[in-house]
Amino acid sequence: MNSKERVLRAFKKRQGFPDRVPIQFDLCRQLTEQFGRELGIEPDFSLSYYEDLTYRISANELRTKMGSDVVVVGGTVAKDFLPQVVEDDITTNEFGMHMKPSPLYVEVAKCPLDDVETVSQIDEYLFPDPYAPGRFDKAKRDIEKYGKDYFVIGDVEITLFEMAWHLAGLEKYLLAMIGPQPWVDRLNDRVEEWSTALALQLVRAGVDAIWLGEDLGSQTSTLISPKMWRDMFKWRHKRLIDKLKQVNPDLIVIMHSDGAVAPLIDDFIEIGVDVFNPVQPNVPGSDPQELKDKFGDRICFFGGIDQQELLPGGNIKEIREEMKKRLKIFGNDRGYLLAPAHILQTDVSTETVKEMIKAAIEFGSYS
Repeated sequence: MNSKERVLRAFKKRQGFPDRVPIQFDLCRQLTEQFGRELGIEPDFSLSYYEDLTYRISANELRTKMGSDVVVVGGTVAKDFLPQVVEDDITTNEFGMHMKPSPLYVEVAKCPLDDVETVSQIDEYLFPDPYAPGRFDKAKRDIEKYGKDYFVIGDVEITLFEMAWHLAGLEKYLLAMIGPQPWVDRLNDRVEEWSTALALQLVRAGVDAIWLGEDLGSQTSTLISPKMWRDMFKWRHKRLIDKLKQVNPDLIVIMHSDGAVAPLIDDFIEIGVDVFNPVQPNVPGSDPQELKDKFGDRICFFGGIDQQELLPGGNIKEIREEMKKRLKIFGNDRGYLLAPAHILQTDVSTETVKEMIKAAIEFGSYS
C-alpha cells in the first residue's frame, strides 16, 4: 500500500482500512537543514507569498524520505519578485507588508492598508497577481514527481479573515468589523478573489486536497464570536468550497484553525469541509474522545499532537503514551491523519522528531 492509498483510506475516500494511520509533519528551517545534513539531502525551500507558509510547502523530498505520507504544495512568490529591504532585517513581501524575522516566525511589522478608511482605498490597492508567471512552477513539479505515490495537499491557508487583518492590522480590522465600516466587506471580497484564484489553480494542477485556514481561536475561546464568523465568513468559505468541488467533486477540503474553535466544527461540516486541522490539544473543546464521539462520523481529523509542551519537553515515555492514546481514539474506524498541531520549531530536538515518527508507525497499525 503506498502513501496515497493509505491517506485516501484513512479519510474514508476508499473502501477498506489502511495498513496504519498515515502521518504528516512540517519542520522549521533549522530542523529541515539539520535533517538534510543527516540524510544527505539538500532541502528545497519554496518561498511562499506569505513567509510563514514557506515551511508547509518546502522540502518534500526530505519529509517523504523521513516517513511523511503527504506532500504539501502551494503558491510561491512570482518569478520576478525580489523582496525589498526596508531597514536592517525588515523586508517587503508581495503584498507590501513589512516583514521582520523573529526567533520562531516572520512577523508583520507594518501593514500596507493600516491607514485605510474608504472603499476606494481598497479598490486602489494592488493585490499580487495570483496568475503571475512562476507562482505554481514548483507545485506542478512536485505534483508530477510525487502525485502517484503520495497524497498531495494544496495549501491556501490564511484564506479570508487572517489575510484581511494582516493587510489592515488586527486592531483596526476588528474595530471596523464591529463598526461596521464598508471597506471591510470590500477588502473581504478582494481577499476571497485572491484565495479562490490560488485554490482553483491548485485543484486544476491535480492536488488531492485543498488546505484552507484561518487562526480563529485563542487558548481559551474563538477570537471573534461564532455569530460574527457565521455572518461574515461562513458563506464566503462555502462559496469558495463549492467552486472548488465543481472542478473536482472528489476533492478533499481541509479546514485549519488553531485555538479553541470547537463551537465552529458543525459549521465547517455544513459548508463541505471533510477534514479538521490541527485539532490543537490543551484548549477547551479539544478532548479527543469527545471530538471523536460527537463529530467522528461526519468529519476526519488531522493533527492532534501537542507541539507546545509535549514535544518540546522531550520526555519520550510521555510522548509515546500520548501518541498511543490519540492514535487509538482518533484512528478508531479510520478518519485520522496524525501530525503535530503546528510546524515543529527549534525547541523540538531531532531525536524527538525521530521518536515521534517511530511511535506513529509502531502504534498506528490496523493489523
